[in-house]
Amino acid sequence: MTAYARLEATFRKLAAIGDALSMLQWDASAMMPDGGAESRAEQVATLRGISHEIITAPEIPDLLDQAEGEGLDAWERANLREMRRDWIHSAALPADLVDALARAESACEMIWREARPAADFKRVLPALSDLLGLVRQMGAIKSEKLGVGIYDALLDQYEPGGRSAEIDPVFDHLEGFLPGFIAQVLDVQARRPAPLPLPAPFPAAAQKELGLKLMAVLGFDFNHGRLDVSHHPFCGGTPDDVRLTTRYNESDFAPALMGVLHETGHALYEQGTPKGRWRSQPVGRSRGMVLHESQSLLMEMQACRSRPFVDFAAPLIKQAFGGQGPEWEADNLYRRGIRVERGFIRVEADECTYPAHVIIRYRLEKALIEGRMELADLPEAWNQGYRRLLGITPPDDRLGCLQDIHWYGGSWGYFPTYTLGAMTAAQLFQAAQAADPDILPGLGRGDFKPLLGWLRTHVHGQGSLLTGRDLVTRATGRPLDPAVFEAHLRRRYLEE
Repeated sequence: MTAYARLEATFRKLAAIGDALSMLQWDASAMMPDGGAESRAEQVATLRGISHEIITAPEIPDLLDQAEGEGLDAWERANLREMRRDWIHSAALPADLVDALARAESACEMIWREARPAADFKRVLPALSDLLGLVRQMGAIKSEKLGVGIYDALLDQYEPGGRSAEIDPVFDHLEGFLPGFIAQVLDVQARRPAPLPLPAPFPAAAQKELGLKLMAVLGFDFNHGRLDVSHHPFCGGTPDDVRLTTRYNESDFAPALMGVLHETGHALYEQGTPKGRWRSQPVGRSRGMVLHESQSLLMEMQACRSRPFVDFAAPLIKQAFGGQGPEWEADNLYRRGIRVERGFIRVEADECTYPAHVIIRYRLEKALIEGRMELADLPEAWNQGYRRLLGITPPDDRLGCLQDIHWYGGSWGYFPTYTLGAMTAAQLFQAAQAADPDILPGLGRGDFKPLLGWLRTHVHGQGSLLTGRDLVTRATGRPLDPAVFEAHLRRRYLEE
């Protein structure tokens, strides 16, 4: 076997272990009883340890170097590039730190599940402090190996090549733009008739049935995935067995429904990644979390909050809940769907205020990772951020710093990908419509094939062949341009 062929065989094993870990982690969030947490932590730690042993075997760096001299095609060269990136991230860490992180993540997440409904940050503080200490150790080690700052070393795990020096000016601009823009939108909104309220309750069973129906409309393959319930909506599993979750509130169906559509965007990306030989290789994976978040936000915000799609969906929504009257008509549902409010919950935020939620988290996690802030000060710093950017103060930690699972599950460096993803979504959606004028009318018919076909060709099917920057440039004709996102917001919220 050539050096490259040996590497492919090795990474095929790693992919199988990674898939098993994904399913165990989905089960822990959606199905596992609390009493299974200790044994699940042992299972996860063991599998991560085995994976770490495989990728850090002494022969791997030699095989990577030897494969560089072999006659590889474009996909094989890209695969080798991604293999080396995985190896750098994995080989940097000692086995005992990998084990300690796995156990600390599991322990902290289980305590967070108790602390969140109790609005008790102090309950999870010791476990989060232990976990943050280990995350900082990991970041420091990877920082030295990658030659970047500690935060960027963590960001690179989720967005290959992502750097805070590029994010900071974009977020600084948004931080200056958002407060005034949000105030302007709220002023315009106040001068229009308020949307009519919808009569509750909305039974969870009816919400689920509606969600499943619209998932099918978007193109989700139920032969390779399913929908369940968890504390925090997410998309997990594997490309051949995608697991989505949401959470239901019988007083308002919109958060769960839009959560389902958001996670379906993630799922469609996973289901559309290259099949066959590349399915088990690094090059066959999705290209970083900015693009992943672009796919969820493209479906949720760009497509499913568009007026044509609401015209299509309104009769289905009305039927699902037995609605009668003008409050169930498309115009009212559309106005409700683009209603802007200064709210506390990120996953329920409108697309105008959503970037503010992300910027607050980005600033905080960066300060915590870099040691410029004490973890015990997080609740008050969180509240200060909300007062500054959104003019509101969370009444308790459940609606404040306990609302997201990310930090408590060990995902530090992830948050900026959400807003960068929203910008990317606007640019991709604009390019798709320019390429195929039938995309927007198709949404009005409940036909997502034109949009999904364009995404399959230009995003999903590309896997990790290209860098994220190159993929966006090739698909849209230019690098990521925040002005496209701002123009979309102005058009939808000030001009329509």
